[in-house]
This record gives sequence, C-alpha cells and structure tokens, in this order.
Amino acid sequence: KKQSNMSTFMLDGNSLTCEDLYNIGYNIKNTVDLTEEAWESVSNARQVVDDVLAKKKIVYGINTGFGKFSNVVIPEDKLHQLQDNLIKSHAAGVGVPLSNERTRMLFALRINILAKGYSGISVETLKQVIDAFNKQIIPKIPCKGTVGASGDLAPLAHLALGLIGEGEIWDEEIEDWNDAKVVLEKKELEPLYLLPKEGLALINGTQFITSLLTESIIKTKQLLKTVDIVGALTLEALQGTPHAFKECIHKARPHNGQNVVAKRLRSLLHNDELYQSEIFLSHVNCAKVQDAYTLRCMPQIHGVAHDTLLFVENIVINELNSATDNPMIFSDTNSIISGGNFHGEYPAKMADFLAIAVSELATVSERRIERLMNPCLSELPAFLVQEGGINSGFMIAHCTAAALTSENKVLVHPASCDSISTSAAKEDHVSMGGMAARKCLTVIENVEGCIAIELLCAIQGLEFLKPLTTTEPLAAVYDHVREIFPVYDKDRYVKPDIDAAIKLVQSGSIIDVIKPFFEDKEDIIELF
Repeated sequence: KKQSNMSTFMLDGNSLTCEDLYNIGYNIKNTVDLTEEAWESVSNARQVVDDVLAKKKIVYGINTGFGKFSNVVIPEDKLHQLQDNLIKSHAAGVGVPLSNERTRMLFALRINILAKGYSGISVETLKQVIDAFNKQIIPKIPCKGTVGASGDLAPLAHLALGLIGEGEIWDEEIEDWNDAKVVLEKKELEPLYLLPKEGLALINGTQFITSLLTESIIKTKQLLKTVDIVGALTLEALQGTPHAFKECIHKARPHNGQNVVAKRLRSLLHNDELYQSEIFLSHVNCAKVQDAYTLRCMPQIHGVAHDTLLFVENIVINELNSATDNPMIFSDTNSIISGGNFHGEYPAKMADFLAIAVSELATVSERRIERLMNPCLSELPAFLVQEGGINSGFMIAHCTAAALTSENKVLVHPASCDSISTSAAKEDHVSMGGMAARKCLTVIENVEGCIAIELLCAIQGLEFLKPLTTTEPLAAVYDHVREIFPVYDKDRYVKPDIDAAIKLVQSGSIIDVIKPFFEDKEDIIELF
C-alpha cells in the first residue's frame, strides 16, 4: 500500500496516483518514505555507479560533461564540482515562483521517481532529500524556463539548488523567501554534498510538467461534476426539457462520457422515479419542440471532456511512475545506458489535450449564460434583474464570462505543436510541455470562473419562476448558494459575489449537497 497511515505515503516508484500526489502536495502534514523494496533498488543502482568509479570507466553523466560537452572527460578530483556546477548553471528559470503546494507536488514526484532505482542516487543522499521534504523545505522554483526535453532541467535544478544550500527557500517564520542555508540551518538540515551522478539524478525528468498536469486532472474531475449540476439549474431556469437525456438516446451512441453526463442530468432533473419538478410540469405541454444545443447537447459536449480526462489520466499515471533519467542504471544487468525517457512529449500532449477538452465547458457555459441574459431567448427579465435601466443586473458578469471563454480560445493552441532546437542542436526536438502544463491550469481556472458566473445566473433565473419549485436535489443547491448570496433584487458590487462563487465551485460543496439525495442509489451516487 502507498499509505501506511493517514499521513505517511510509502513511495515505491510504481503505484503513485494523481490523488496521492495532490494530497501530498496540498496537505503539509503529509510525509513520505520509501518501501523496503524501493530502498533496496536505490542501493543496488548506486552500487553500479560506484563500480564504474572504482574501475575508472568513462560513462556519460558520471565522469563526463553534459549535452554538447558529453565527450569531455572530467578528472576524478572534480566530480563533486561537476555535479555542483550542473545544478547552479541549470537553475536559470524566470517568472513568479511556484506555490508552496505545487513545489511539494514536484518535490514528492521526483522522490517517487528516484525510488524506482534507475537514477544512481545514494541511499544516504536520498534520505537527506526525504528528510528535507518532511521538514517542509520549499525551494524557490520559477515557473518558466523548461522546454520539456532533457527533462524539466531548470525547475528541477532550482529544486536541487535549495537542497545544496544555494538560492532561496520559503521561511515559515518570516513568511517570505530567505537564504537557503539560513532556512536549512533553522530546520537542522545539512546541505546536500553531491556524489558523482547525483546532481543529474535530481534534475533529469518530466516532473514539473507531470505534477502541474496532475493538479489539472484533480481539478477537472471535480469541475466535470459541477458543470453538470450548474447546467441542470440553467435548464430549469430556461424551462427546458430533460427528454433529450433519455437513456435510449444515449445507449444508441455508447460513448462512456456522454452516457455518464446524461445519467447525471436524469438524476437531477424531473424524473418520475426519483424527483419531480414543478417547473417542468408547468410547461410540459407547451408548444416548444426542442431546446437549443447548449441545453439539449450537454451530454455530447460535456461528455467528451470526461472521456478525454480518462485517457489523459491513464497516461499521466504511467508518467507518475516512470523512470525519466538519462543515463539509466540497470542493476540487474550491471549496465548504464543512455536513452531518451526524459523527453516530455507524453505529458506535454496530455496537457494540451486536456486544455482543449475542458475549455469547451466554458464555451458552452457562456452561451447558456447568454440565453439567461437575453429576454428574447429566456422569457426572463433582461439581465436577470427587475427595473432594467436603472439596474444593469448580470450584464457585465456575462461579459466577464465571455472574456474568460475567449481567452481560453487563445490558450488552447497546443504548446506541444512547437519545437525549437537547444543545447547546440544536441537537443534538437523539445516538447514545450512546461508551457502546456502551465496554461492548462490557467484554462481550468478560467472555466471555473465561467461556471461560477453561470451558477449565479441560473440561481437568479429560478427566482422569477417562483412559487414553482425545482427538484429536491437542485433546490438543495439553490438553498446552499442562497446561504452565501442574497437575491439580486437591485444592483450591488458584484465582484465579491463572483469571487465567492468561484470558491464555491472550487470547493466541491455543490457536489456534497447533492450526494445525500442518492445515498440509497449506488449506481447514481457514484456519479457524484
């Protein structure tokens, strides 16, 4: 098992999940260690490196230069300096630093890869690294600088830089960055003294891309449930019909995500076997034949994001547990082989795929907001407010949603379609995965903002249908939201409402409100 108790994750390099890594990063009380088998693998790999040194063999990364300088043999008395120089020279990132939580995710993921036993790091050094993590050492890691080819060299070098007592580390006492040696001393930690191959072992890998992408996966899982709930509220406010979500329709096109969304919507909206909606029953015999695509096609539009997420997560779980070093140490054959596992093309493509799929949730959400705003489409007051003219209602909130949606249309251009030759043409194809992972998170944040605005608008739309009520699960969401946001009966400063709604979407509390209504329905509760 990865967890021996509620706070210590036992890493083995083979079984880390996205949820594990996210929990390690976002709960500072969580610590890590290695399984006995992993420690043995680390020790065996180091023995291969030590044998090379004892026999004075020339092997890349151990006693040679790097990249273009791979043909330069380094004297034995300068091997420590070689590793030290590698870290200092490669710590060349720019931009704002990663958050403490994201740094912890990156840090823990690198430890998990070292646990596989292909890196050549010594047991003693790795124990120091783990001790530093468990004592909340957070090196300052700029967010820009990796091209995602020979690993995420710059960000990982900044991680290692703090561990060798250079650069800056977060100081809890002053709540700011401080000299690395000062913070290490406060924590009663010694700077790492890097043995041959150990500097390279710390920085060769795709862990910057993969750790950020892991957070995107976790956020997307929650967002996919939330957007269906919010979409159902909008459909009720616009007096739409759930008929388009009938099981027979979606079984005829058996995409998994489409059918999951359709079933979730069926459980939330009017259903004779579950919960009834007075709103739906009030217009069941109206002349309207069918709804607009943004309502009727929610299973087809939202659903593909589900299936994309499953595909992406499968690849990422492999990457979380993959050796990405170069050269790689094979203790079973006593060999050291150069390869290309450090190349970030896999997680780079996954970040781009996920960003494209998730961005569509904002595209369709913004159009639903437009339908709520427009009295010609909604039969509700313009911009969802009485006394239009003196009040502008949600007019500009919709503009914000439109702005976020259009920004995403630029951001989803795939970063991984680009490449630029680096390192004197030694690294002549790169993944640009760091950029792909960063902007995927930004896309998701924009989608969260758009969904939050739709939530506010949908709840407001239901006000104008009273005394008619929606289904019990959706009414519970309405009550939950109204505990935070009073009815918008006249114009007020709206940004605090939007900010709080975003936190509501991010918290997952809307999902939690729904769950009690399906506790006795195993096939439905698993959807939430």
